[in-house]
Amino acid sequence: MFEKDPLMQFAGIPVSGATIRSCFPDLASPEKKVQALEKSGELIRLKRNLFIINKELTGKETEARLCANHIYGPSYVSFQWALRHYGMIPEQVFLMTSATTKRTRSFETPIGNFSYVQVPALYFPIGVECREEQGVSFLMATREKALCDTILLDNFVPRQSIKSLATYLEEDLRLDMDILTELDTDIIEQCSRLGRKVQTLKNLLKIIKQ
Repeated sequence: MFEKDPLMQFAGIPVSGATIRSCFPDLASPEKKVQALEKSGELIRLKRNLFIINKELTGKETEARLCANHIYGPSYVSFQWALRHYGMIPEQVFLMTSATTKRTRSFETPIGNFSYVQVPALYFPIGVECREEQGVSFLMATREKALCDTILLDNFVPRQSIKSLATYLEEDLRLDMDILTELDTDIIEQCSRLGRKVQTLKNLLKIIKQ
C-alpha cells in the first residue's frame, strides 16, 4: 500500500533517497524500504539517489523542467526546447537540453531524456529566470538567452556573414523573424561579451536592429 502520509508531501517534485529514508526512522533498514517502493513502482528512479513519486499514485504530474534542474546542476533549461516553448520555432522538440557549468552529459530516464551542454561559468547566469508554473519553480533561459545558447551550440552557424546568419535563422532554424524585434538586446550584448562566437552574436544584434 502506498505510504501516503510520509511521501505525498513530495508529490510532483524530485526527491533524494536520503530524504525518503528519513521518512521511515523507525525501520531497521530504511534503504530496503526505498528499494521496495522502487520495485513496486511507487518510486521512479531518475538517477542514482534521485526519485519522483509515481503520478498514478499522487495524481500530480512532475514538471520535467524541475527534474532537469535536479538531475544535473547547476543547470537551466534552454536551447531549441526553450525556443519551441516560447513559440519561436515551429517544430516539436522532444529532447530537453539544458546549459550547465559542468561537463557535457546526457541522461535517459523513465520520464524522458535530458541533455546538458557545458557553457562558460561567467556566461551561465546571463538571461536565466526562476520561473513558476502551477506552484513549481525552476530555472529556464529567457527567449534571448535560449537563442544565444542555440547559436553557440550549433557548429554550422555562419560566423562572419550577416546575410548568411539571417538565412540560417529563417531557413535552418525556422525562427519566427518577427519575434526578433521583441527581444532584449541587452541580454544578447552581455552574451556576446562573455560567450563564444562573439562576432556571430554581434551579427545577430545587427539583424535585430536593422
